[in-house]
Amino acid sequence: MVLWTAAEAARNAAVELASGGGLPGAYRCLMQLLDDYRRAQRRDGTEAAARLFDEPPPGTGDVRVDAALAGLAEHLARHDGWTPPLWSFDENRYAKPWWFVSGVRSWHAVALVESPLAFRKRGVFLTESALDRV
Repeated sequence: MVLWTAAEAARNAAVELASGGGLPGAYRCLMQLLDDYRRAQRRDGTEAAARLFDEPPPGTGDVRVDAALAGLAEHLARHDGWTPPLWSFDENRYAKPWWFVSGVRSWHAVALVESPLAFRKRGVFLTESALDRV
């Protein structure tokens, strides 16, 4: 099974954005990366999983998605005890305007409170359960 790297997730997200999949399609690419990270972590350990984030991803064409990808890298690194990649701190990976991943306005207040710091500081807001995967 081939696992997506952060760079591959970014390229696939760019295709989604360009082909009409929009932000939901791009977000699914980030969730595929999260799934692949967890799969690699279970199979080969955290160090191997962290290597999925080694190659700096290209821009997706939407700073909100780029910010979310950087947030995911830092969040996983802090959570699992590895050093976040330098590319995740690039000043061009901060969402302006902010991105509330849920399009449901009533969830925005919840996302403001629950969003992990690595996402929140980049202007990406999601609920705590958004990163829970089966």
